[in-house]
Amino acid sequence: MAVADADVPVIALRGIRREYRMGDQTIHALAGLDLDIARNEYVAVIGASGSGKSTLMNVVGCLDQPSAGTYCLNGRNVAGMTENELARARNRDIGFIFQSFNLLPRANALHNVMQPLVYRRLPIAERRRQATLALERVGLASRMDHLPNQLSGGQRQRVAVARALVGEPAILLADEPTGNLDSTTTVEIMALFDQLHAGGQTIIIVTHEPEIAQHCHRVVRLRDGLVEYDRLNDRK
Repeated sequence: MAVADADVPVIALRGIRREYRMGDQTIHALAGLDLDIARNEYVAVIGASGSGKSTLMNVVGCLDQPSAGTYCLNGRNVAGMTENELARARNRDIGFIFQSFNLLPRANALHNVMQPLVYRRLPIAERRRQATLALERVGLASRMDHLPNQLSGGQRQRVAVARALVGEPAILLADEPTGNLDSTTTVEIMALFDQLHAGGQTIIIVTHEPEIAQHCHRVVRLRDGLVEYDRLNDRK
């Protein structure tokens, strides 16, 4: 996990703009957004379709560059990073969890979780050890030899969480992580996120579901590419 000053936000966004050209039209996906997220926060990002949620997550995840403004990740300006440094940030600082799981269909759970460690050039024995620990952490030690099509939706999402955790990232970034799950499995996955947060993990969840946002300690609502409100969760 990247080490940073405890007083420095892990994410600091100032005046972030992201504009796209669609024919003769300019789309202002982010319109000068400011946002800080501190270490060990548990944040839900909500908003209607077109509010800027996905664009914000792409910027925070270093998958996209803002058109204007400043983004500091663990105290470092992302704009000053080389392509290799951006790839390193995506591999080491941020763990990604997707609605569609994004697992390799022909690889078992263990090898799916080992995948991010390939880029760190670790010996295979060490990759296997770390991946095994990550699967144990999410309660799937007995399923590590199973292929994705041999697992339930909830188990596949647990594999995806283990894969995001294996590199000990500073931030877990989850995009609609329960969108493909039934209500019972959703409860189980959110209990896992609650547990990870209690253990010190910084978690950001993009969701359109109020029930998911209620798990988080802070709710940030976007509207027209700006923060409409930013408040602590009333239930926490």
